[in-house]
Amino acid sequence: MAQILDPIPPEQSGKILCCYVNATSKIQVARISNIPNWYFERVVFPGQRLVFEAAVEAHMEIHTGMMASAILSDTIPCLRLAINEHGNREYETDSEVASYPINNTPMVQQLNTKTEDTTKPLKIAGLY
Repeated sequence: MAQILDPIPPEQSGKILCCYVNATSKIQVARISNIPNWYFERVVFPGQRLVFEAAVEAHMEIHTGMMASAILSDTIPCLRLAINEHGNREYETDSEVASYPINNTPMVQQLNTKTEDTTKPLKIAGLY
């Protein structure tokens, strides 16, 4: 569900659909503060997914909750949180696209598949 409260100001050039996931075990506050005339702040619980619309130039601040306080733990450009809708990435440029190589190494080691008999008689020390 896109963010309905506090719509993006109409003078903003473009908007994108974004998603942020709180992958920590702490409560976080997601805040966008660099867009004039717009207030966006949401509490994101551990494991929760936040889907929202933002201006293309917006930056999301992530404040991690501590006992009676919060610490700014990250600032993320909303372009990095953009959801690829139907393969349409009209706001990306070559300078904004980060390419991440895919690691093709297997995550599971190959099992030992010997078919020969590997059992040997047990020797007890002191009986020979």
